[in-house]
Amino acid sequence: MSQFLSPSEPHVSAGILLRRFFALIADFFLIGIIFWVAVIFIGIFGIFTLGIGWLAFHVLPALPFAYYTLLVGSSGATPGQRIFGLTVRQEGSLARPSLPQAFVWSLLLSLSFAFACIPFLVALLNPRHRATHDILSGLVILRAGQIPY
Repeated sequence: MSQFLSPSEPHVSAGILLRRFFALIADFFLIGIIFWVAVIFIGIFGIFTLGIGWLAFHVLPALPFAYYTLLVGSSGATPGQRIFGLTVRQEGSLARPSLPQAFVWSLLLSLSFAFACIPFLVALLNPRHRATHDILSGLVILRAGQIPY
């Protein structure tokens, strides 16, 4: 076995479509928890700062974007992806994504939702189940237990 497996090998990307879906739901659940904890904290902080702290509510829409960028860029997977045995890697070398790659991936993921999830349909047609944001950012989502760390 070579140092790096090819992402085109069938066992590396087998069964990831359903795992990706459930990982996305788990991440949305975690983002929701973080969001409501932040809302409560900002609300209390705003009371103590006589309303000035409530300006921090403007940061909340960027929370999902920061969640995906920082977690994928630092550890190669979000908690939801880890729960379902997935990891995000660079397509060519299978190295963990850099922070700029994770930024682009997260930005394109956000745009996929903005376009009514139509870009996600590419994952149904692609044999490796790569969505549009994966292809354009040069990243691939694989089963974590099948690749070296």
